[in-house]
Amino acid sequence: MSACGWGSVVARGTPEVAAGWRVPGRCSGAGGSGGSAPAPGRSLTASVREMARDSLTLSLPRSLPRCAGEEPAVTPLHSPGPVPSSRGAENRTGRTKGKHEESGLCSCELAASAAAGLGILGLEVTGTKPKMSLTRKILLILGFLSTLAVIALIAVAVTQNKPLPKNIKYGIVLDAGSSHTNLYVYEWPAEKENDTGVVQQVEVCKVEGPGISGYSHATEKAGPSLAQCLRQAEEVIPSKQHQETPVYLGATAGMRLLSLENKSTADKVLSSVEKTLRSAPFSFQGARIISGQEEGAYGWITINYLLGNFKQSGWTKLLHSLKSVSETSGALDLGGASTQITFVPKEFSSESPENLLYFRLYGKDYLVYTHSFLCYGKDQALQQKLAEDLQTMENSSLLDPCFLQGYQRTINISDLFKNPCTSAKKKQFPFSQLYIQGEGDYQKCRRNIQKLFNKTNCPYSSCSFNGIYLPPLQGDFGAFSAFYFVMNFLNLTGERSPVALDKVASAIESFCARPWPEVKTAYHQIKEKYLSEYCFSGAYILSLLENGYEFTEKNWQSIHFLGKIGSSDAGWTLGYMLNLTNMIPAEEPAVPPLSHGSYVGLMVLCSLVLVSVLLFAWLLFHKPKCLQKGIV
Repeated sequence: MSACGWGSVVARGTPEVAAGWRVPGRCSGAGGSGGSAPAPGRSLTASVREMARDSLTLSLPRSLPRCAGEEPAVTPLHSPGPVPSSRGAENRTGRTKGKHEESGLCSCELAASAAAGLGILGLEVTGTKPKMSLTRKILLILGFLSTLAVIALIAVAVTQNKPLPKNIKYGIVLDAGSSHTNLYVYEWPAEKENDTGVVQQVEVCKVEGPGISGYSHATEKAGPSLAQCLRQAEEVIPSKQHQETPVYLGATAGMRLLSLENKSTADKVLSSVEKTLRSAPFSFQGARIISGQEEGAYGWITINYLLGNFKQSGWTKLLHSLKSVSETSGALDLGGASTQITFVPKEFSSESPENLLYFRLYGKDYLVYTHSFLCYGKDQALQQKLAEDLQTMENSSLLDPCFLQGYQRTINISDLFKNPCTSAKKKQFPFSQLYIQGEGDYQKCRRNIQKLFNKTNCPYSSCSFNGIYLPPLQGDFGAFSAFYFVMNFLNLTGERSPVALDKVASAIESFCARPWPEVKTAYHQIKEKYLSEYCFSGAYILSLLENGYEFTEKNWQSIHFLGKIGSSDAGWTLGYMLNLTNMIPAEEPAVPPLSHGSYVGLMVLCSLVLVSVLLFAWLLFHKPKCLQKGIV
């Protein structure tokens, strides 16, 4: 059959479904009727049936060119009469008239082409608007629920696991010692543990120049000397926390001696320091001279904190620990102008209540014995020894067994007797300068040093020296500051177990026997002042511990020389900051938006929704045989 033969359109749901429409016609050049007509109601192609489903009535416009021999009108198969048409159809026909005329298609060709085009599109022509299938609706709902579940899972996970803001506080402590000043920066969490902040050292800066007591002749320069280290602290601490960061300065034995010598000068030094600290962007909390008892007690707090003796954690697991029978360890501190001993005695006595201090740390109370010996730091002890040696000298030359052989030093007599530690022995001498020549005799040096410790008078049951009460030694001790620096130089701190007393004495004696030129060449990187005094310092430490505090061969190995413990220096400043944090109000810790139980429950719920959606979708497209055959 030719392309413009008979076409039959079946319109479902319309009155004409049984009758249909017949479109007769011939193509140009074809003779007769152009082919036999299909039976009534039979569709020419599937596409024509699609056209009928959308209620498309093919009404050929009268104005289109007819095929050769085509009848002038479209008539129904079984009932005569004109083809019903609407005004809208006529208008549409009119609008496309010119286009059809230009294409040169006849009406029967146009009908066949329209039917074929709809067939290609796969449209089924019905009498109503096509409805969305149930499967598609279910898929849309499942997809929406799946998207919600995934978004909820991601949102909850991101929100809950977002890093909490670090609620860190900072504090600055300046240790204004007799020979130098150090600035320490500490940090601790704002939410405190058992009423005391968990403090750790994050920065240390050594101030250039002497200690602030060394500016007694130029007091206005004491404060500006701290400026460089304060700028370094500004870089370490976040700028937004500068104004809330407290800064403290504690002056120790050097300023205690200056205050005894000239209180007005000491006040001017502190005033200069205060002016500089107030100009810094931090919260100035005070600059004062701390007592010897405070210095000793804060040192005890420092080492026990760092060794983890206040709680069941700390650096004891990583470093050589002090395995003390007692709960805490004692502290031995040696500076330039004073020395301190602090520990918890086995039994408390009321013999000397002024040497007892009370502390509450980490929810526990501590009562400690502490005493500070002013003028018995290693520098002032050397001044005392020289002043004592001068008492029997007839000329200005001194052969000193505590300096290495070949070493020479000249000092002014007036400088030697200007501080309270030696002023009591001041007298008129026929010379103004003292010329010291090293002899390098350890045993003789020890005998000279022992004269500094008066052991003749003790009004208590037991004493250290100079009539000062000392309870029986208890537990292990951590020795730091100059104790550590001197022993570390002599290589007596590196071993895991403490060195025996006789080996310590032998090592110091061997060093004192070395000639000065040899030592100066071997340790050229060390300042001459410190290097020249290591023989005296080593001998003095042994005399102080043995003769002063009465350590013996039996308990010598309970002494552990400590420099750093973890990242923090062993010294009084950390203990000072720990004690001060008791006065800093605690803050609420930062917490996640959901509790752990709520977070887990919400994650489980979202996961179940997502799994259910995926399972339902799988069942929808992969229906089991039992569901396919109606078993279920």
